[in-house]
Amino acid sequence: MNPKFSHTQYLARKKVLSLLGAKVHIYDNSGQLVLFSQMKAFKLKEDIRLYGDESMKDELITIKARSVIDFSATYDVIDTVTGERLGSLRRKGMKSILKDEWVILSPSESEVGFIKEDSRLMAMLRRILSSLIPQKFNVEINSRTVAVFKQNFNPFVGKLNLDFSLDTANMLDRRLGLAAAMLLLAIEGKQG
Repeated sequence: MNPKFSHTQYLARKKVLSLLGAKVHIYDNSGQLVLFSQMKAFKLKEDIRLYGDESMKDELITIKARSVIDFSATYDVIDTVTGERLGSLRRKGMKSILKDEWVILSPSESEVGFIKEDSRLMAMLRRILSSLIPQKFNVEINSRTVAVFKQNFNPFVGKLNLDFSLDTANMLDRRLGLAAAMLLLAIEGKQG
C-alpha cells in the first residue's frame, strides 16, 4: 500500500476560497504534505478527488455521491490507482440534525461502523453557537473506537486532527478513514 496511508496521525487543513471552492491539505505528523484536494464550489453532486500533492497529477482516491443533493447521501470511496472500491460512507440525515452521524459500509454494503459526533449536548451547543465550539468525532468499527477526529477552532482555516493510533488491529482502512475526514470537512462544514 502507498506509504501516504500508513500514518497514525494526520492534520487536514481546509482553506476556503469563496467562489473557487476549498483547498484541503493533509499533512503527516512531521508536517509533510501527503494528500491534497481542491473541492469545487456550487456542486450539485459531490465528487471529491484526493491527490498525492498540489500538482494534482497523481489521483489516489475518489469520493463520489450516488445522488444529487441528498440529506442522507451515500458516498462511494474508490482507490483510483487500483480501481478497488474501499467502501462507502452514508450520512444519517435526520439524526445528523441534532448530532452528526455517518455509517461506514464495507465494499459489499454491510454496516461495519459509525462516525459519531462526541455528545448530543455538545452537538446542540455547537449548532446554537455556530463554530465557536470545535467538533469531535469518534470512529467506531464493530463497536470499538478506532479513530478520533478533532476540529481546531479557527474561523479562517478549518483544521481537523485525525488520530488513528487506537486502531492497533488495522480494522479501518486508512484510505476510507481519510475519505471520511474529507467528507466531514466538505459536508458538515457547510451546515455551520
